[in-house]
Amino acid sequence: MKICAPWEKAFKRVSTPFEHFLHAQTTTGMVLMFMTIVALVLANSPLAESYSHFFHTYIDFNVGSWKLSHTIHHWINDGLMAIFFFIIGLEIKREILVGELSNVKAAVLPIIAAIGGMVIPALIYFSINSGGEGANGWGIPMATDIAFAISALVLLGNRVPRALVAFLVALAIVDDLGAVLVIAIFYTEQIQTLPLMLAGASFLIMLAFNRFGIHMILPYFIVGLFMWFFMLESGVHATIAGVIAAMAIPSKPKRTPDSFAKDIRNKLDDFEKLPFKPDHTVDKEQKAILTNIQDRIDAVSTPSLRLEHSLHLPVALIVIPLFALANAGISIDFSSIGSTIMSPISIGIILGLILGKVLGIFGLAWIAVKLKIADLPEGSSMSQIFGVAFLGAIGFTMSIFVADLAFINNPELIFQAKVGILAASLFAGLFGYFWLRFVAKSK
Repeated sequence: MKICAPWEKAFKRVSTPFEHFLHAQTTTGMVLMFMTIVALVLANSPLAESYSHFFHTYIDFNVGSWKLSHTIHHWINDGLMAIFFFIIGLEIKREILVGELSNVKAAVLPIIAAIGGMVIPALIYFSINSGGEGANGWGIPMATDIAFAISALVLLGNRVPRALVAFLVALAIVDDLGAVLVIAIFYTEQIQTLPLMLAGASFLIMLAFNRFGIHMILPYFIVGLFMWFFMLESGVHATIAGVIAAMAIPSKPKRTPDSFAKDIRNKLDDFEKLPFKPDHTVDKEQKAILTNIQDRIDAVSTPSLRLEHSLHLPVALIVIPLFALANAGISIDFSSIGSTIMSPISIGIILGLILGKVLGIFGLAWIAVKLKIADLPEGSSMSQIFGVAFLGAIGFTMSIFVADLAFINNPELIFQAKVGILAASLFAGLFGYFWLRFVAKSK
């Protein structure tokens, strides 16, 4: 008997791009949770030293006198995570063009809530750490982990209206955009002009590809790779190249749906006219027709949508798990964990994520609804928005990423930040899930 996980049952009839997106985020959340546990176990086991040594091993690329040398940890955070940010860029673009953010009336509430959920946590953190060594970490509690938050909401199934899921997706996308801007503007120490100009030139080349109707992925990949390298050398965090590259990927199909339908019918007629073999294999002519049909399917789809679908699985199963394995492993000394959690950095993150996100998301959403600036998602209640605000307080991936940038070369401060992130995310996720499951009711 085949056994399906709950999230698999929920998506047996996946059909729309939005449902594909939710399925991918749910899978990412589950894998991320598992790898976080693995990282914590390794960091607190006899293998802790080997675990740490592995991710601090250098990998070098040499071409003549030119050399690029970074640790495995650095390659993951600056290299592989650029693919993750590329996916974020594609998601932001899709939501603005055809998703929840394309409808101004529907987008008002999640945009207001997301802005509140970024500004208030940063203010709470900074008020606690102003003037201290942790002041630069104000961007840490601003982030929402879209995979974890959506996973918790999707697993609630029919207990929450679909519009509430769409609200959280739109909120998280705006939050991701805010995090990207914060990383690009405030966590760039020194800018090298020439590499940055070359990165800009690479982006213009990709825009030219788009303008001239090039739908092949390879040219964008090659130029995007150069843009990533130039961004790495410029001082701006290299992962920003992923978001920028996504903006240049074509979002319009090469062929119109009406011509596609006509072509497919003709090709299927040609296919059916050919004799079928007894062993059910296809001959060269039939195979050519099938290839032609596949080409037309690709032509009626957009490169951005194809890339988003094809990259979600490797990002969910390779990039994010490796990031969690490399970054979530903290060695916990239970004799001093109390003092670590009570440090200004940890307290600032915990209060910023939990109190700040709830005040920002729920508080501003409540004000916007009362002032009739925006409407609640269809079928949902303010009580459910309150629960979603807690899910928005799950910071994890983005928060850890920002912590590494904020406290670069300071392991002690990074450790305090990670303890605060893990504690706040765990509490927020559990509280939000159980609130929505047992307390909040649909309208």
